[in-house]
Amino acid sequence: MIEKKTNITNLFILFLCFHLILWTLIPSITNQNLPLDTIEALAWGTNLDWGFNKHPPLSALMVEIMFSIFGNQDWAYYLLSQIFVVIAFIVVWKLSEEFFKNKLYCLISVFILEGIVFYNYTTPEFNVYVCQLPFRALVVYYCWKSFKQNDVTSWAFLGLFSALGFLSHYLFLYLIIGVVIFFIYQIIKSKKFNFKYIIPCLIFLLILTPHFFWLIDNDFMTIKYGLHRTGDKDGTILSPHLFQPFIFLFKQIVMLIPFIIIFLFLPSTFKFLKNFKDQKFLFLVFLNLIPILGVFLTSMIMGVKIRTMWMSPFYLFFGVLFIYAIKEKISLKKIKKTLVAACIFFLISPSLYSYVSISQKNKRTDYPGKEISYLVQTRWSENFSNNIAIVVGDEWVAGNLSYHLPSRPKWLNKLDSVIDDINSDQGIIYTGNPNILKKSMSRYLWYNKTYRYLYDWK
Repeated sequence: MIEKKTNITNLFILFLCFHLILWTLIPSITNQNLPLDTIEALAWGTNLDWGFNKHPPLSALMVEIMFSIFGNQDWAYYLLSQIFVVIAFIVVWKLSEEFFKNKLYCLISVFILEGIVFYNYTTPEFNVYVCQLPFRALVVYYCWKSFKQNDVTSWAFLGLFSALGFLSHYLFLYLIIGVVIFFIYQIIKSKKFNFKYIIPCLIFLLILTPHFFWLIDNDFMTIKYGLHRTGDKDGTILSPHLFQPFIFLFKQIVMLIPFIIIFLFLPSTFKFLKNFKDQKFLFLVFLNLIPILGVFLTSMIMGVKIRTMWMSPFYLFFGVLFIYAIKEKISLKKIKKTLVAACIFFLISPSLYSYVSISQKNKRTDYPGKEISYLVQTRWSENFSNNIAIVVGDEWVAGNLSYHLPSRPKWLNKLDSVIDDINSDQGIIYTGNPNILKKSMSRYLWYNKTYRYLYDWK
């Protein structure tokens, strides 16, 4: 067996190092500018709050911490993404150790995830979906530890990581629903209520209370944005309640094809475990499939469109589930072929990313953010002696200025609510359509013309 010849744990560590270095290095070399969602998070990070117009606050907090250490070094944010991915992989490995005696199965449970595009190709863009990954993995892990050990520490961590995951993205709620249903099943089965269930609930609500107050104060803008994103029309004559959920399923299956191809190498015959008395199998089914079923039912009931990227954190434990379901039928002779297939996808993905990044020249990551910011700073310095303190506009154009300018100005979408709080020595840059800007700025120009500056980029 491979396990006798090789230290599987060392192989796993080597895999993590290669993944982290490869996916930090390649986008750092091939991209000229950070991706959209990363720039958005950096813009929000200059003006930290308990929420923003599109998402909860945690992704912005993470990049702001990174900026305070490394500044505007692009590689640092690619590294941040891979740190989150690697932490998630480590937690998947730790949970798999609870399920498999053979560590080779643990290795495959993680390595097979390289067949899912969400854990390689899309990860250079640090966004709310990447931000969820470690917290999603930790919630599943501590859900299991709480169930098995029933200790206060595990219950407390379950509440903590559930709250942090929710503060990454609201779709994290579907995993929490899966956890709740699993424990409701345990209550029904045992006919007993464990009062330690209250511990994660209290911690979860305590951490989220400031965010709930922010939502009320800001007219639930993040929730409205999410609902707006589900409302795109596809021009179909079919009812969206039928069309949208099955389009959702089709897209998910397509995204999982490489994963399925790797998986097909493993069993000698296909006979899935169907023993629902097996607590481990039942746990994996609840925590993997119920969140996906919940999204499907939401799409069916509401007729809403589910964007493919939203599902990226949902498959972290698919490797553990699938391998556990066929573990009695896994052919050890075929494991080498499985590892080779996973290695092929491991190398194809960064190669494809490099090709697309270099060959296509109209992507967000080709935006000349540094050059524009240098020109803006040069022009500003020729006319004014103060620093640029604020940039106003959308998260992409104004956000790039905020990220690249030496003074790291605060980003604002609008100036209306803070105009009275601005000091007379604070320099402001407006971005956007010049005709619209002139109209919207006219009532501000009287305030102090000496520090207002409008620049039109065409």
